[in-house]
Amino acid sequence: MVASWLKNLRLRPADQRYALLEACLIGIISALAALTLKQGIGWVGSYRVFASYEYGWFILPIAGLILGGGTGLLLQWLSPEATGGGIPQVKMVLAQLPMSLSFRSALVKMLGTIFVLGAGFTLGRRGPTVYIGAALAAQLSSWFPTSPQHRRQMIAAGAAAGLAAGFNTPIAGIVFVVEELMRDLSGFTLETAILASFTGAVVSRLLAPSDIRLPGLVSERGWEVSFIPEETPFFLLLGISTGLLGVLFNRGILFSLNFYQNLQLPFPLKIAMAGLISGSIVAMLPAFFRDNAGLRDFLITGEGGWQITAIALVAYFFLTLIAYGSGIPGGLFSPALVLGSALGYLIGVAEVSLFGLGTANTYALAGMGAMFTAVIRVPVTAIIIIFEITANFELVLPLMISCATAYVVGETLSSGSLYKQLLATKGIYLEEESKVDPILARMTAKSVMSFPVETLSADLTLDEAYQVFSRSKHHGFPIVEQGKLVSMMTESELEQYMGMRNSQESTLKDMIMARPVTVSPLASLQEVLYLLNRYQLSHLPVTKNQRLLGIITRSDIIRAELEALNDNGNGQTSAVEQRLVSEPSYVIYQTRSPAVGKGRILLPLANPDSVVILTAISRSFAHFRRGELELLNLIKVSRKIPPHQVWVNPIPGRELLQKAEALIQQEDIPVHTQLRTTHNVSEAILEVIEERKISLLVMGWKGTKNVITGRLFGNLAEKIVRRAPCDVVFIKPKEDVKLTDLSASQRWLIPIAFQEGKADKLLELLPQLSAFAHDPDFILCPVDQSEPIPEITSKWSKKLQAPVQSIPISAQSRENGVLQLAKEKECDVIVLVTTLKRASRSLTLEPTFENNLPAMIAKRFHSTVILVRPS
Repeated sequence: MVASWLKNLRLRPADQRYALLEACLIGIISALAALTLKQGIGWVGSYRVFASYEYGWFILPIAGLILGGGTGLLLQWLSPEATGGGIPQVKMVLAQLPMSLSFRSALVKMLGTIFVLGAGFTLGRRGPTVYIGAALAAQLSSWFPTSPQHRRQMIAAGAAAGLAAGFNTPIAGIVFVVEELMRDLSGFTLETAILASFTGAVVSRLLAPSDIRLPGLVSERGWEVSFIPEETPFFLLLGISTGLLGVLFNRGILFSLNFYQNLQLPFPLKIAMAGLISGSIVAMLPAFFRDNAGLRDFLITGEGGWQITAIALVAYFFLTLIAYGSGIPGGLFSPALVLGSALGYLIGVAEVSLFGLGTANTYALAGMGAMFTAVIRVPVTAIIIIFEITANFELVLPLMISCATAYVVGETLSSGSLYKQLLATKGIYLEEESKVDPILARMTAKSVMSFPVETLSADLTLDEAYQVFSRSKHHGFPIVEQGKLVSMMTESELEQYMGMRNSQESTLKDMIMARPVTVSPLASLQEVLYLLNRYQLSHLPVTKNQRLLGIITRSDIIRAELEALNDNGNGQTSAVEQRLVSEPSYVIYQTRSPAVGKGRILLPLANPDSVVILTAISRSFAHFRRGELELLNLIKVSRKIPPHQVWVNPIPGRELLQKAEALIQQEDIPVHTQLRTTHNVSEAILEVIEERKISLLVMGWKGTKNVITGRLFGNLAEKIVRRAPCDVVFIKPKEDVKLTDLSASQRWLIPIAFQEGKADKLLELLPQLSAFAHDPDFILCPVDQSEPIPEITSKWSKKLQAPVQSIPISAQSRENGVLQLAKEKECDVIVLVTTLKRASRSLTLEPTFENNLPAMIAKRFHSTVILVRPS
């Protein structure tokens, strides 16, 4: 029916007139939802206050406990994304990050807000109203044939309508969308926001009056709102004070959230506990604290004098932290306004008593806007909100002075709004999304540079350098002297220098003019790309204290971007999704032994069938290194629920860790265990490596199922190989292998490229790796056409304290040659090694068997395969 009506109007979804009609509808629905929310909170809150007077003060903590716990269950079961105030989630959706906004989340947010605010939690309903308006708009845009290019504007219009209906401030609703949510001044965004906001405000005003009755309060109490230039220093002081309080408030909110996250309690129990504490505190305070709406008016008017206002300021501050940190659906607009009015009133009382200028109420109203600015960092919105709800022009200058000062102080001490900081704690950064390449911003020069680097000595003559260029495929080389980078030389520059030389003995040192442009290993790829473009460079050296670490070309950056975009196995990860960083993992169980070892070995355990083998090998490493063993089990949870809030069954993980502990209990090895919930397994492992200062990582390895793709690892192992700063050992045990089989006398085959410098790296780890086996012997198998000289074989034999022989492969294919040799010699284990250079540059190789030796061997060799990546 709707579609046919629109057809008769000759409107299509892409038509802007269609979008404007939809914005009007969104405004009406958002206003009705806001009024429903208001009435629901009023009904539940009134009954709670009545019951506390009728039956006693104990009703207050009981109401907080029961309604808080019920809200927690409602959120956990039906819509976990509906926790919190709601505005950070709306910002995520408008930034096109994966976040769900739906009718169900709007309904759960509404019911949860009614329960918790009716239970007496000292939060506001405006943030949830903004969220509900945005969620309803998102649902309508899916029900109606809305053009995809208009969907963001519809969601923003819903948010504007929600704020306009909540405060009865239509202009502030529009400005808030532009200033905080969308940062978009396009005509279409403004048109839809204006229509939705004014429609919502009109419907709200027709059906119910505003609950912030500041114009009425002013007239009833005979307030005199005034401003004279002599008061400017005091409004500056008000701005400074609210700026400081706003920063303290924001940090308190973040601390409270972190405190609740670290509590190892189910989510509903956390909210119930917060309700019990809040109710108990309110019960001990004067009676007017039981009614939040009445308390707000009481503080704004300063009716109780400066002593009661000061007590209320402190109590309201801490009650807000207790409530918001638990994750309940409640906003911070109203708490910011109330705290600002109380602080402003106190400063006004002090000013009037000392100097007799102005009125305390003017400072209370200006303090509301200043505190709102200090917390949310939207000074224009703050000024307009207070102006709209007071309708007094005399407040404009005091508001401008105090809000501007509060903004400067807040930004100086702690940059970014509270919503931005809340998103940052989840690893989400939304700074000028349209101008920032998320991949280039999050990757560093160290992660993509090529190393080791072929260099030229500064003592080379020009003729010798020319011979190097003629034999090399490279067109540029760094020039080093005494281990430090002194210049860069390209092929074209060398030809110019050869024409300018004074003698045949001219060296590169004689031609060096200036130090080259370099970059730090921690610099982002954005900075790298800027330097390449700014100075028209083909090669950019990466240095630390003038020492050359690696080199970057444009090809390296392109390769890094392609790998990042295809970083999710066979699936595709969009550039937008790259901005969403997983939340930190969360420890739900751990044990600690005395930290008396020399370094720690980390063993992540997931498969019960491989626990015995991996634990035995890790135990031998720990014996050899005299180190400690860190056992880790990770429980992957849905991204929709933060790791610290989800409920999981820890019993399987604990049984896995206890099984491994039992295998080590007879040994004199310190053993630590951890059980964590996480969104991303590889990121959690890297977290543990950094937190626990891990020196060696031992992991199970499945090899690869699809060798044709040339992919050596799955997504998890590949990230570990690229980014782990410690030694890494992957073990792919033989199917149904027993510990006695592994520890028995064995023959180990080691295919290795001696020319690539891998031999020495492997030789350092191999004695530790083979320590669990009895009387092994080793076969070196050169794969780079270089037969190791007898001295090398003797060196290996002495280091390993075991027989070592060298047998070159005879087949044309390296893989076939290695596998054929392993079969002929009845080898039990094949050890492969990859350097960090290969890991960062060539894990995804060309789709040929010849190029992917580890993948082919892991696929076709049915005994144990071990892959080593030295640090």
